[in-house]
Amino acid sequence: MIIRPASIQRLTNTLGRLSKSNIAGHPQRTASSITIPSVLGSSGSAYHSHDKVATIARSVGIDHVSSRVQYRRSFSSAPPSAPPAQQISSFPSIVIGPNHKLAPQGSFAEAQAAFLEPPKDTVEELLDQLIDLKVGIVAHYYMDVELQGVLHAIKRRQMELLHQQQLEEEDGGTSKGTRRIPEYPLVAIADSLKMGDDAVQMCAKNNVSSIICLGVDFMSESVSAIMGKNGHGNVPVYRATTKHIGCSLAESAEGDNYKAWLAKNAAQKDKKSLHVVYINTSLETKAVSSNIIPTITCTSSNVLQTILQASAQMGPKELQICYGPDTYMGDNLVSLLDAVISSGWSDERIKSDLHPSHDRSTIVSLRDNINVYPSGNCVVHHMFGHSVVETVLNDYKDAYVTAHLEVPGEMFQIALRKSLDDEGVVGSTSNILNFIERKVEDAAKGGGEEKQRLKFILGTEAGMVTSIVRSVQDILDANACQNVEAEIIFPVSSEAVMGVEEEGSGAAGTDSLGVVPGVAGGEGCSTAGGCATCPFMKMNDLDAVHDIVDMISEQRTSKTNELQLSKHLPPNRLAGKKISGKDAIEMGTEPIVYMREFMKEKRLSDELVERVEKMAA
Repeated sequence: MIIRPASIQRLTNTLGRLSKSNIAGHPQRTASSITIPSVLGSSGSAYHSHDKVATIARSVGIDHVSSRVQYRRSFSSAPPSAPPAQQISSFPSIVIGPNHKLAPQGSFAEAQAAFLEPPKDTVEELLDQLIDLKVGIVAHYYMDVELQGVLHAIKRRQMELLHQQQLEEEDGGTSKGTRRIPEYPLVAIADSLKMGDDAVQMCAKNNVSSIICLGVDFMSESVSAIMGKNGHGNVPVYRATTKHIGCSLAESAEGDNYKAWLAKNAAQKDKKSLHVVYINTSLETKAVSSNIIPTITCTSSNVLQTILQASAQMGPKELQICYGPDTYMGDNLVSLLDAVISSGWSDERIKSDLHPSHDRSTIVSLRDNINVYPSGNCVVHHMFGHSVVETVLNDYKDAYVTAHLEVPGEMFQIALRKSLDDEGVVGSTSNILNFIERKVEDAAKGGGEEKQRLKFILGTEAGMVTSIVRSVQDILDANACQNVEAEIIFPVSSEAVMGVEEEGSGAAGTDSLGVVPGVAGGEGCSTAGGCATCPFMKMNDLDAVHDIVDMISEQRTSKTNELQLSKHLPPNRLAGKKISGKDAIEMGTEPIVYMREFMKEKRLSDELVERVEKMAA
């Protein structure tokens, strides 16, 4: 990344603002001991990083780890540890109260909260550039809070200006000769599938000249492909960095082991076989898979509906569903079906609440015919280990527990059990956000003057907190509610700690190390249960966005910047290639098209079913 003078100034301002914020909240700490997220990003070493799933869970009777910058950091020869009783007796959290009150508890939460209200000049400057240059930004939920805070503020400010523009025009005013505010948001924060949809809308409604995609590489690749399928292939998509932004989950499907697993299942002629592949994979994975076995893409929001419909449409006893590459999600789907069976659902309830073509016997057949790839997982969701689980069970019995479908079994099972009484949710990022919104909305509309604090364990990437904070604040504002608070709790493992030097520490045996949530040794997330932040996602930072926007602006007069921008384009490994005589990009987008057809028609396309039947013949 090119470090421009303006970038250095932005960094200086941010460091100063953060230090003041943290010192104000912790007068016992000196500036030298404050832990703050780096706005320069981190190359990291590991990644990650609908409603039907939530409804099923309820109705079964069940609903860059940021590199840390310190002015003075002190480490012992081994990672510091507190006595067991003190290690993680209390997770860090952010309490969201009426009138936009925020109360972060713990250093990790303080770092998250510090960026939720970005400087107005930063917001105005970047919005002006996006409007003038006709640039759109699509970002995943898992961006760091500094970047998300600015992006949310830009979107809100654009909508405020649009509303003012519309009022002026209704009053007979004219905006002739003045800047027009686009009607569709120039910033969208969403899951990986909707990022592509939003990019298409920005092209169609705002006539943007380029899209900045903030996520990992397969997301920018997918966004570009979806834009191309919708007639906007001429609009460039730029990544935040020229470096490779990987994903442990996506990459687990790119080796020979995954291909061999698919080929072995495709060779079985005693059953029909359908490959259901998670959308968080590369186009190359989707293309290669399609050449081996009929393949349809799924998201964490629609995966349950996909396998239910496929089983009903092609026969639960006859169809083998090969799910990959996310091992945790596949195992959790089996657990979900187990819960339906073991909880004693009647045939009638299954038909009304799960799928009209299923009953107890077909659910058993579906469960027994799901073949899950055994060696794929997201490193972020892999972090919710035993110490985290023990703390949730022992110290947070009154909290709602949320868990993404990708998290390991123990954390997932807690949320699944909690959902028996509508006290938890398992599903996608959207499911989790919708659950929290529903609970807060119910409390806000419940009336009464007694103060309530709703507690939510956030069993997914911590970057979601920005969207959650904004949603909760909007709900409390809309209901003029003064007696409800929502506490968002970050499950952080005792192994994911680092020492900071407290004020008053010194030589002669008086050294004191405070234990704060974070990274021991700068290696990213602890596999035993860390901060739940994705180091690859955190390669997208605010400074990088400013740099790309500056390069787009300067591109008009400088060929050098044009060459530099070309290095930010998505991976293009399939361009010009063919697989079995077919265009590789077409094959890579085919499973996405099948999913789109399913989402629209609520049944698998005849073409896909025919392919499955033909392979089994």
